[in-house]
Amino acid sequence: MELSLKNLQRFIVVGDRVLIRPEEDSSKTASGLYLPPGVSEKEKVQSGYVIKAGPGYPLATPSEDEPWEESKEPVKYIPLQAKEGDHAIFLRKEAYEIEFEKEKYLIVPHSAILLLIRNDTFEI
Repeated sequence: MELSLKNLQRFIVVGDRVLIRPEEDSSKTASGLYLPPGVSEKEKVQSGYVIKAGPGYPLATPSEDEPWEESKEPVKYIPLQAKEGDHAIFLRKEAYEIEFEKEKYLIVPHSAILLLIRNDTFEI
């Protein structure tokens, strides 16, 4: 498990995306929320734990007289609400599935996350 976590640190999640480790299919979330039978059958909503989150939504830089010149200012971002360790409930159809070291992960846009449950004592 340590090797996997060390290798996951090399991942750079870009923009408003979130890397999620999905939970096993269940009608009850880890925090005690029950999902209706219709939701789990149609697989429109899924849950999992946020492993990494991107920097957020980039802000436009003020344009100069010569917009083709490279800006010397670093890009600024509006940060995401999702943080590492959050339990997320999200729209499954928006997620992209990847496999890394025989484990499945999902890349989800922040806009597809419906609910975040924050637990300060979370361990990956």
